[in-house]
Amino acid sequence: MTASDHDLAGSLATAAGELLLDVRAGDFADVAARRAAGDAGSHRFLVDRLAVLCAGDAVLSEEGADDRVRLGADRVWIVDPLDGTREFSERERVDWAVHVALWERGELVAGAVALPAEARTFGTAAPLEVLARPDGPLRLAVSRSRPPALVTVLAEQLGAELVAMGSAGVKAMAVVRGQVDAYVHGGGQYEWDSAAPVAVARAAGLHTSRLDGSPLVYNQPDPWLPDLLICRSELAGQLLKALAALPADLTVPRSRGGAA
Repeated sequence: MTASDHDLAGSLATAAGELLLDVRAGDFADVAARRAAGDAGSHRFLVDRLAVLCAGDAVLSEEGADDRVRLGADRVWIVDPLDGTREFSERERVDWAVHVALWERGELVAGAVALPAEARTFGTAAPLEVLARPDGPLRLAVSRSRPPALVTVLAEQLGAELVAMGSAGVKAMAVVRGQVDAYVHGGGQYEWDSAAPVAVARAAGLHTSRLDGSPLVYNQPDPWLPDLLICRSELAGQLLKALAALPADLTVPRSRGGAA
């Protein structure tokens, strides 16, 4: 990993986001066509650029076939070309993202999350300084469309507020930006849903782990990850203790789930 890997992750995520804004502005027969064009166009762009700029690296993308050569590779780019397809298809929504992360020899070493509709990219090249937490109850990021019972019950136990927002990357960056204190997800995600957000959050000094406190491990044969916690480091102990005390049916990983 070099400094240029950090810069490359950021530039690729930003450029893919600009492409997606152009796609979003186009005329399509229906919402499904706009979503499909965004997913496919961003995927092609990222894969093509990585093939030129990092020809020896493997790629794991949500929109591509899983090339198992990645399991023997030293470097793997884990990308989500369009995180929050539903939000992308609604032109007034800004809560969708592009994820680009680099895994190298067992660790996430670089990453970037672009929020194209806000013209912002957060990355490991220039980690954001997390602001001091304001007074008041804990704030937990939650899905607008399908708030999970796990987070609802956790909020009740902690007297926390639920802050609704869109894609996984947006929720993670809300913790980085100090807009919320934690992003707790128990419904299952894939590696591309969290790799770049986790890399960016770690670089900012935030806590990242499974809900039981165990490490998040990437570039696995099965790229499904059961759960995720991203939070302010000073709150990690409190949140992990509260999660451990929840009923098992709320915290036991499901077989497969969504990215929200």
